[in-house]
Amino acid sequence: MRASRLISILLLLQARGRLTAAELAYELEVSVRTIYRDVESLHTAGIPLYGDAGHRGGYQLVDGYRTRLTGLSADEAKALSLSGLPGPAAELGLGSVLAAAQLKIRAALPPALADQVGQVQSRFHLDASAWYGVSDEVPFLPAVADAVWHGRALSVRYRRWKEPTDVDRRLLGWPR
Repeated sequence: MRASRLISILLLLQARGRLTAAELAYELEVSVRTIYRDVESLHTAGIPLYGDAGHRGGYQLVDGYRTRLTGLSADEAKALSLSGLPGPAAELGLGSVLAAAQLKIRAALPPALADQVGQVQSRFHLDASAWYGVSDEVPFLPAVADAVWHGRALSVRYRRWKEPTDVDRRLLGWPR
């Protein structure tokens, strides 16, 4: 977990520039003291970052430093297909994975383009569920998604409005 957090700090600083310890702590859901220890570890490991105290202070990477730690994991690549739908991503247990994938992509972009992506993300939110509606529970969504991602068939039973009301079907998984 700590190694992942160190990489996240590095990618956050690369993607956003100067960030305070409090901003990093909030983003990574840890204490400010943990951020101080992690930044010290990064500095000891030779990562060229520095911190400024004061009102306009914060941590940032030395100008021109870019890391190549932006390779996507398989789960992150899957989560990207749901990037416009954070609700389903969270229901599949991929909410934090989606955030990590988006951070890696933003860190890999040239600064001008990363700023544009940041502006879009801060201004738009897609709420795919119906307004004023009650969300349906989706207890089997992870199992269905797993079958689709791994090309496996599913046996399902559903009820429809006309005879025969109870129907059994075999759904074929997506080919690999």
